[in-house]
Amino acid sequence: MQIALPNNMTADDALALAHQMTHLAHHDALTDLPNRILLDDRLTQAIAAARRHGTHLAVVFVDVDHFKHINDSLGHAIGDQLLQSIATRLMGCVRSSDTVSRRGGDEFVVLLANITQTEDAVLGAAKILTTLQAPHHIAEHTLQVNASLGISVFPSDGEDAETLIHRADAAMYQAKNEGRNSYQFFQQAMNVRAIERQSLEGGLRHALEHGEFVLHYQPKFNLKSGTLTGAEALIRWRHPDRGLVAPAQFVPVAEHCGVILPIGQWALREACRQGQIWRDAGLWPGRMAVNISGAEFRGNGFLDGVRTILRETRFDPHYLQIELTERVLMQEAEPTISVLRALKAMGVQLVVDDFGTGYSSLSYLQRSPIDAVKIDRSLVRHINTDPDAATIASAVIGMAKSLKRQVIAEGVETRDQCAFLRAHNCDEGQGYYFGRPVGAEEFAKILDMGVSDAVLLGKGSVFPSSYHLDDVAFLGAAP
Repeated sequence: MQIALPNNMTADDALALAHQMTHLAHHDALTDLPNRILLDDRLTQAIAAARRHGTHLAVVFVDVDHFKHINDSLGHAIGDQLLQSIATRLMGCVRSSDTVSRRGGDEFVVLLANITQTEDAVLGAAKILTTLQAPHHIAEHTLQVNASLGISVFPSDGEDAETLIHRADAAMYQAKNEGRNSYQFFQQAMNVRAIERQSLEGGLRHALEHGEFVLHYQPKFNLKSGTLTGAEALIRWRHPDRGLVAPAQFVPVAEHCGVILPIGQWALREACRQGQIWRDAGLWPGRMAVNISGAEFRGNGFLDGVRTILRETRFDPHYLQIELTERVLMQEAEPTISVLRALKAMGVQLVVDDFGTGYSSLSYLQRSPIDAVKIDRSLVRHINTDPDAATIASAVIGMAKSLKRQVIAEGVETRDQCAFLRAHNCDEGQGYYFGRPVGAEEFAKILDMGVSDAVLLGKGSVFPSSYHLDDVAFLGAAP
């Protein structure tokens, strides 16, 4: 069957148009790199050639670390230009016989065809990491990015295109888990984790839709008076088959697949809603602390979302504490401080979580409108047994006090830890020594009993010993 051409189109024009359409069907519109379709075709051909000649090939899955932060803070136009710059650099890292493709978003796949040994893949991955780290000059911005790489090798890791890409993806995820800005080769154990991750991803979306998340509340106390000063909202996932899933298991997966944003919004809304219920009943004596993930904090609609939640729940912003990690506060300094100031203008209190384990920089504490710092549990755990931990903890308290910031210690589990913190003028504490996280109903019972009068500092937990949760403490939406 012949296709009728427009009167003003020649056969040559039609041929050119057909070539253009074929090119568009097989290449990424933004970077002009081969897309998934063309990569699969080339990978299948490379596998056939390697099988015939008894050689190897490697698939390198490249994921740009924290790319979403750039999109959220600088806009998609800058993000698109950065992706184009990354694509150009990746092309400069490979031979003409290799293929660089864009899989979508900030993910690229590199086919290293016809390699003689695994070390060739190592050299290729190392070159990619080094090349991408050099500053990218985009408009008036100088951007530095890192990447996480996963590598699979034919034939040991798979004998078809789909398997090799899937296993390179699993190895990339492992590289992210181990600190990012590195590469990992596929190992069989990663396959199990990849399957588990896929199962959790689907379960997380289902959990949001079917109300499987719940908040537990851990009390915080004034270390001088022993009075209850507030609580920290800790998220739990009540999985219908697995039971209570630890945040350490599902939070990294939620971050990777983007579900952490609605989960974080749900946690903030639920904490404010519950706090207002207790205030309406005359029970709530202090502040509600919720941790905000880095992804949520940098989102374009974050401030409007906080305002909407406070308005809809009627929760007084002066009773809300938002906790952010040092890493979040140190990135994109000026935009971060702008958001912090907007939160302060609402009346929200701001807390640096996990203080003492990261940057612990005086400069950002001086510049930022931070109300309090929180000493990480890893320091508190060893303050009575490790002189270095005791020195760091006391220095952190002194640093914060000199800047007129409050100090909160988390993970307080023993009388001796409590005594050390009191002696060094730490303001507040929380941990199993005072009380384990409990559900809203149990916490309400404690409030109704008049816990601020019932607590005798140094006498141990005011909560029944039957409340045990072996998972890690997780606030709102972890970064």
